[in-house]
Amino acid sequence: MTAQALKVEDLSFSYATKKALNNVSFSVAAGECTILLGQNGAGKSTLFSLITRLYDTRAGKIELCGFDVKQQTRLALAKLGVVFQQTTLDLDLTVTQNLRYHAALHGMSRKAANLRIAEELERLNMLERRNEKVRQLNGGHKRRVEIARALLHQPALLLLDEPTVGLDMPSRQAIVEHVHKLASEHQLAVLWATHLIDEVYPEDRLLMLHKGEIKAKGTISDVLQITETDNIGAAFKQIAKETVL
Repeated sequence: MTAQALKVEDLSFSYATKKALNNVSFSVAAGECTILLGQNGAGKSTLFSLITRLYDTRAGKIELCGFDVKQQTRLALAKLGVVFQQTTLDLDLTVTQNLRYHAALHGMSRKAANLRIAEELERLNMLERRNEKVRQLNGGHKRRVEIARALLHQPALLLLDEPTVGLDMPSRQAIVEHVHKLASEHQLAVLWATHLIDEVYPEDRLLMLHKGEIKAKGTISDVLQITETDNIGAAFKQIAKETVL
């Protein structure tokens, strides 16, 4: 049986009287890329905030590699790598300085950090830019650095929150291809939040979130059958109309 990197059970969350998530349940296995599709306001960011413990879980359960996020926070979050929608790099530090700082937070030695930094930057074709200040990089290269940073401690699960928004097509395609390659070749579990259906690969699994509820999930063929449509774009529109319950 494939190991589950992420398991979410009966998760609900409200902002005062407004329900943001309602009884959400799903899992992501090792080596699996799961695409979380949803329009603005669907609840994607709230879900990510709960998984990363930026928000406290009020109802339901979240496990990372078998560790309860609420009860075993340190052990759970050690298995997690995150790329947020807004860049969180220090613009006045070099690429290497940003990555070394992150490695230190994970307790990595200088020698181990330098090795992992070189490995991840090489994989992303960024090694020659390791001594440049982050503010000198374009949007696509900054994203590559953030992905490298998220992978330094070799997490079991990578969370990506709209990582390609605002990037040009070549940069988008390079990042999409790289992440899918990581999932298939390194058994990395990936949860990728997006509203761009061209970032979905045929082998991906889908979670379609609308107004805090998962309306359809599974393989692409599963979702097309549930929505009675013949392509992902049509399924996405169908979900947004709330015709599938």
